[in-house]
Amino acid sequence: MPMQRRFNGTTPMLSLQPRAAPSRLMSYLSLVLAVLLTTLCGAILFTLLGKNPIDGLAVFFWEPVRNVRGWTEIGVKCTPLILCALGYAMCYRSAVMSIGAEGMLLAGAMSGGATALALDHGSGGGAGALTLIVLAGILGGMGWAAITALLRDRFNTNEILVSLMLVYVAELLLSYLVTGPLRDPMGFNFPQSRMFSSGFLLPALIPNTRLNLGFAFALLATLAAWIFMSKSFAGFRLQVGGMAPLAARYAGFSQRRALWTTLLASGGAAGLAGVIETVGVVGQLTPSMSPGYGFAAIIVAYVGRLQPVGILFSSFIMALFYIGGELAQSRLGLPHAITGVFQGMLLFFLLGADVLIANRIRWRN
Repeated sequence: MPMQRRFNGTTPMLSLQPRAAPSRLMSYLSLVLAVLLTTLCGAILFTLLGKNPIDGLAVFFWEPVRNVRGWTEIGVKCTPLILCALGYAMCYRSAVMSIGAEGMLLAGAMSGGATALALDHGSGGGAGALTLIVLAGILGGMGWAAITALLRDRFNTNEILVSLMLVYVAELLLSYLVTGPLRDPMGFNFPQSRMFSSGFLLPALIPNTRLNLGFAFALLATLAAWIFMSKSFAGFRLQVGGMAPLAARYAGFSQRRALWTTLLASGGAAGLAGVIETVGVVGQLTPSMSPGYGFAAIIVAYVGRLQPVGILFSSFIMALFYIGGELAQSRLGLPHAITGVFQGMLLFFLLGADVLIANRIRWRN
């Protein structure tokens, strides 16, 4: 629809003209444009809050990458974002609209954490125990995702609503566990489990940092997702079912199989993210195992164009926002909500810039 504005009797019009074909160049430039607009609006926001915009932007975009320790923290934040976003990408490209990775992540954290507590008697651990713990986390996430798959398959429920509501069930279940059966008896009544022994923690990739083996798992998962979605017939079958359901049905591809495959894979990836947070980063179960990684990963998946390689780059941007938000609280005295504001601005500007992929702007006098 043209937008009109009058100047001295003239009527210049700004209109969107459809392109003959979607622009591949704009599909990449729109990402750059969204980041630039987010940065510009961020500077304006810092100014309105009475902060130096240069200092504010430096906290978000320079401080996290200023040294090796900052880069390792980025890797820590990227790990759950990558894993959850990969699951979303697989679901969305198969037309399965799940948004419940946060609940699946918490389910993986609970099952993996409970397994670690059951095996941890103050000593031992090692590769065998860690393998069982990681598998328990993956199976926990898959089991949580299976609830959504079952209700959609048997009763045709809306997977968006079911997966979202299950997030709150997972949060309440975690709260019950850390204040009841799994609470640390020596923890002065705080809602948390006891700390895991060193043999039950994922080894660090770089000494004296929090970057652990989970980051390597995330990179391997990215490679596996790329091979599956781009190079395998099974991945092609899932994507055909998402883009052209009638053609998939005619070719004999099972939509039921696509539903279960994508949701279980998504749940397994999110469950892996949860158990990595539990035995790789936090070292115990607490009520706040995730600051919203499962929801932020929706933005990561879309900014990454639902492609595994793109998700790697978009998770880096989102990790900057998380670390920058934490630094903004401690150094600039800004509220925790600043992280969500930057995340929301990035998604908003990306959706707006994506209009230019299929349309071009034209001025008319």
